[in-house]
Amino acid sequence: MTVSDDKTYRIERDSMGEMRVPADALYGASTARAVENFPISGLRFPRSFIRALGLIKLAAARVNEELGLLSPEKSRLIQEAAREVIAGRWDAHFPLDIFQTGSGTSTNMNANEVIANRAAQLAGGGRPVHPNDDVNMGQSSNDVIPSAIHLAASLMVAEELLPALAHLQATLERRAAETDDVVKMGRTHLMDAMPVRLGQAIGGWAAQVAHARQRLEATQPRLSQLALGGTAVGTGINAHHEFGRRVAAVLSELTGLPLREAENHFEAQAAQDTAAELSGQLKAYAAGLMKIANDLRWMNSGPQGGLAEIELPALQPGSSIMPGKVNPVIPEAVMMVCAQVIGNDVTVTIGAQMGNFELNVMLPVIAYNLLQSIQILANASRVLADRAVAGFTVNRERIAEVVEKNPILVTALNPIIGYDRAAEIAKRAYAEGRRVKEVAAEMTDLSPEELDRLLDPADLTRGGIKGGGSAG
Repeated sequence: MTVSDDKTYRIERDSMGEMRVPADALYGASTARAVENFPISGLRFPRSFIRALGLIKLAAARVNEELGLLSPEKSRLIQEAAREVIAGRWDAHFPLDIFQTGSGTSTNMNANEVIANRAAQLAGGGRPVHPNDDVNMGQSSNDVIPSAIHLAASLMVAEELLPALAHLQATLERRAAETDDVVKMGRTHLMDAMPVRLGQAIGGWAAQVAHARQRLEATQPRLSQLALGGTAVGTGINAHHEFGRRVAAVLSELTGLPLREAENHFEAQAAQDTAAELSGQLKAYAAGLMKIANDLRWMNSGPQGGLAEIELPALQPGSSIMPGKVNPVIPEAVMMVCAQVIGNDVTVTIGAQMGNFELNVMLPVIAYNLLQSIQILANASRVLADRAVAGFTVNRERIAEVVEKNPILVTALNPIIGYDRAAEIAKRAYAEGRRVKEVAAEMTDLSPEELDRLLDPADLTRGGIKGGGSAG
């Protein structure tokens, strides 16, 4: 490489000719061309994806050396440079826009060039490693990028998302146990319904999170399959026939994940069905998380004109004009995350449809949206657990008063006095602003003791039939 006269750029040459490259950039001509060609969004591949690329290049170098295809010195230099990429040392040298060539070729070459040029620095000069012939040996962008999507997503799900869901689930289960003695108004259609225990409601949220974990874990067998070894179109041209299996084994060793070579390389490169599957599971969790956050927001509403069943931690002023106002900021932020994830799933779904013959041509945007969904759901789950669920307080007196005046309690008398008679009692109790127990005592032959037993709110949360037959 030579440095140009203005000292700001150097001139690099590739198969398309000369290209100006920033003098201090580790990338080369191919990346510089893509920087010029795609000035679209400013959105870049996330750290998790660059880490996955580094892991793939390291594993490939090790395997190619073991197969006798790459010299030990070249392998050493590539692996050392790749470790620095994995660690995030050279993230600033991955400048490419997400909206680029649909195969992600520009980003694969970005990694090849950064590792090759860093290898030259580590060797003390010269060009001991070629970005295509050595760093990319046995590979194609067409199998590297799909593999990086699976690898990055697998790592993020295992290291960030599943632990975050486990933390939220545990926090919900703890709060459910702490509030299981609180009997509150049940609501269907946002209207008064039979009472439930607060612990039961929160336990339902915990079950939602538990099932989301199970769905994500169920995707792992397909997510663990890597396209490496298929090269250009899935046939494996220019790759050793053991390359894919061996690289997957090395990556398993490096990450602790159960990674393996794809069962069918043509599917692995032409389709992104597994990315769509995972995105769908993320969407399902987002829908559930939206429900949980929204329930918290409603239960916190007030303090005078709302439900005011709980009080979320006061984290910041809620208004620039209304002093003393405090808003449910954490549930609102979480709900926006859920909306973003649901939108991301639409993009991933459309992208997964673009498998034209032997290659999907929307790989970069699939990667970006899928990995963003994983990241923000993990962060939002922890924030909701720690800054909303863990610290809310229960307005016990308010809850008890509302339950006592709930005319729907008369439902428990249906097996004894019938639906129509019970409806009359409920309507009268509501119209007169009286408790069901008082009105039922006037309109039935049931004794005060029987009414106390039949209309005990806590007992009603345990289900079952409270009486039988018919009475006056």
